[in-house]
Amino acid sequence: MHQAGAFENPSSDAAKRLGGITVAVIVAPMTRKPIQDLRRGWTTGACATAATKAALSRLWGGAFPAEVQITLPKGETPVFPLALAEAGPDWAEVGITKDAGDDPDVTHGALIVVRVRRATAGIIFRAGAGVGTVTKAGLPIGVGEPAINPVPRQMMQAVVAEQAAAFGQPATVEITVSIPDGEALAQKTWNPRLGITGGLSILGTTGVVRPFSCAAWIASIHRGIDVARAEGTPHVAGCTGATSERVVQALHGLPDHAMLDMGDFAGGMLKYLAKHPVARVTIGGGIGKITKLAQGAVDLHSGRSQVDFAALALLAENPQVAQANTALEAQQIAPQIAPRVAEAALAQLRSRYGGMAFDIVVIDRAGSILAHVGP
Repeated sequence: MHQAGAFENPSSDAAKRLGGITVAVIVAPMTRKPIQDLRRGWTTGACATAATKAALSRLWGGAFPAEVQITLPKGETPVFPLALAEAGPDWAEVGITKDAGDDPDVTHGALIVVRVRRATAGIIFRAGAGVGTVTKAGLPIGVGEPAINPVPRQMMQAVVAEQAAAFGQPATVEITVSIPDGEALAQKTWNPRLGITGGLSILGTTGVVRPFSCAAWIASIHRGIDVARAEGTPHVAGCTGATSERVVQALHGLPDHAMLDMGDFAGGMLKYLAKHPVARVTIGGGIGKITKLAQGAVDLHSGRSQVDFAALALLAENPQVAQANTALEAQQIAPQIAPRVAEAALAQLRSRYGGMAFDIVVIDRAGSILAHVGP
C-alpha cells in the first residue's frame, strides 16, 4: 500500500550494480544471481503518459494506434495496449490498464484514463473523477492543483511536444486524467491524511514500479555490504532514493559498489552492518525520511512509520511545526530544522549502532544539501 506519498522512489541504479535486475543478490564476490524473478511494472504516471500519446494520435492524426510506446526518463521504452479508445469532435480519450508487476500496489489493474482536448494556450492539467486534488501545503504540487506529480507532468508535456511536432499542431492541449474507482482506492492510501482529496495521485519518478519484496530487497542490501567489505571498501552509503544517492556519491566521491540500495530499509542495512561493520557509513535522504530515522524508526516506508509532528515542533522550537502536513512543510516553516533533524538522526545511529563512524546528509527535492553532520 505504498502508492500515495511516495515522492522519491528508490534508486534503480543499484540494481545494475547487483546484477541488472531489481532483486539481484550476490551469492559470492563478483558472482551475481537473482534471489527470485520479480516482475516489474509501470507507474500511474507512465500509464497516463502512454494514454496521452495515444489520445493525441487520434485528436491530431485522426486514428488511434493499436498500442503505444513511450520513452521513460531512464530510457526504457515500454509498449502499452489500449484498454479504452473513444473520441468526439474536439477530444479523444484513451484508457491504459495499470500493470504493477509483482508489486502489491493498490492501483494494480486500475484503468488510467486520459482525455485530451484542444486548448488555446499552453498545456493544462485537470483532475477527472478518481484523481485527487491537493488541499494542503507541503507537497511538490501546489494547493488547488490536480495531484499529478512533477515527473509525470514532464513526461506528458514531452509527449505533447513530440506529437505536436509530428502532426504539425500547436502544443496547446487540456489533459484530464481520471481513474474509475480512484476515490475508493485512495482510502487505502495516505492521500486523505496528506490532504489529497477526491482520489489517487499520478505518481512516478522513473516510470517503473519496482517489485516490493522486503526479503529480497533486504537480502540485496546485505549482499551489497558483503561485496563492499570483500573489496576492502572502508566507506559505504545508504540512501533513500535516486536523488539522495546521486548527491551523496558525488559529495564523497564513492565508487558504485559502495552505494547500497537502502530505500526504506534503514534497519535491514544497519543491523547487518552492526554485525559486518565497515569504518564509515553515510545515510542520505530527504527531510521526511531522515526525520523518521531521527525519531527512532528504521523502517521508513510511509505505510509503516509516520513523522511525529509534535516532537518535531519541540525539536524545531517552533509550535507552528506541530500543525504541518508533511516534514517538507515543517522544514519550510522552520528552515533551521534540517540540521537539528540530522543531529538527532546521528545521535540515534551512534547510540544504537556504535563502532562505526556515521554521517547524515539531508537533501531537498532538487538535490541541494540542507544539512550534513558527522565526520
